[in-house]
Amino acid sequence: MLNRKNIAIVGGGPGGLTLARLLQLKGAQVKVYERDFSPGARVQGAIVDLHFDSGLKVLEAAGLMDAFKANYMQGADKYRLLDPQGNILLDEGDQTEKNGFGDEHFRPEIDRGALRDLLIEALLPGTVVWDSQLVSMLQVGDEWKLQFNNGSTATADLVIGADGYRSPVRPYLTDVKALYSGASIIQGEIEHPGTACPEIYRLVDQGNMMAMGNGATIAVQPRGDGGLTFYAASMYPENWITQSGIDFKKPVEVRSYLLKHFENWNSVFYTLFEASEHFTWRPLNYFPLEQRWRTKSNITLIGDAAHLMPPNGEGVNLAMLDALDLCECLCDKSYPNQKDAISAFEEIMFQRAAPLSRETVDGIKDFASPTKESVQEWINMFNQNILPEK
Repeated sequence: MLNRKNIAIVGGGPGGLTLARLLQLKGAQVKVYERDFSPGARVQGAIVDLHFDSGLKVLEAAGLMDAFKANYMQGADKYRLLDPQGNILLDEGDQTEKNGFGDEHFRPEIDRGALRDLLIEALLPGTVVWDSQLVSMLQVGDEWKLQFNNGSTATADLVIGADGYRSPVRPYLTDVKALYSGASIIQGEIEHPGTACPEIYRLVDQGNMMAMGNGATIAVQPRGDGGLTFYAASMYPENWITQSGIDFKKPVEVRSYLLKHFENWNSVFYTLFEASEHFTWRPLNYFPLEQRWRTKSNITLIGDAAHLMPPNGEGVNLAMLDALDLCECLCDKSYPNQKDAISAFEEIMFQRAAPLSRETVDGIKDFASPTKESVQEWINMFNQNILPEK
């Protein structure tokens, strides 16, 4: 089905790049159109953990496990949970001895930028077309004509939107909009945590740290460049950002709000807010997956563009698994045509993502506005997941 066809993947994140790698291994002609001006145009975010039955499985299929092992952050899969007073409630490093690769409970972490780089390096030269933000598409016969904001155009026989929850490809398949989960996060970035917030830096210890209680959650992760990213989560009205009057371009206003919002917390957490010079407001939205689109023969979606959900540790893993399933369906000769292959993929994708999305949305209050009871449930869940079987 892919013979002599031009495939356009819109979006150069982990899902899109993984799909490009897998398709090229099958001999397909692929271009990835990415809005970033260059690979180093922006920080890719904090670390991401890959799972045994999804992200790591896909890297194995893509022939990239050796590259991953050379780039992942050893020891960064540690997890530490605190209460608002700074007491340690759970320390994963003290509770289990990891067996490493091959252990289904091992979830190695990698910097998002490093993951992107290793995927790009695995592609044929010129596969990624930078500075290509999609503006519009027009179907001409069986082909798509893509128009980019830099004035360039391209044609493709098959378009895959791997371009996140604001996907400009998605409207060509469905008009279903994202819904608000009820929770939002304020994200902060700290460039030199060793000197700006040394106590927090030691608590994070190049792993994952979370503090929960008093109706809020703070999560902190290391970045591959030595910095830290933190997320302060709470339940907010959908229009809170407008009503609050806070200008997120003015860090002093955001800091003032956070210090008041977390006034009953240990002051060690205040150093996070004081050390950040850049804040971002992120409402946690999701697509209602019970509303499906009608399959088309020459366009589909993967990752957040298809099944946006609040953060649950599965996002990148799901996008990479989508890439593997789509590639396998498109290359499966048992399907009589491309539309049937895409339909089979979309059914697999929705069947996998829908229950995860529902579980995440239903549990959003336990994450963003935790009680003592929900924190204990969180601890119990982690103990079940990380302790070796007797």
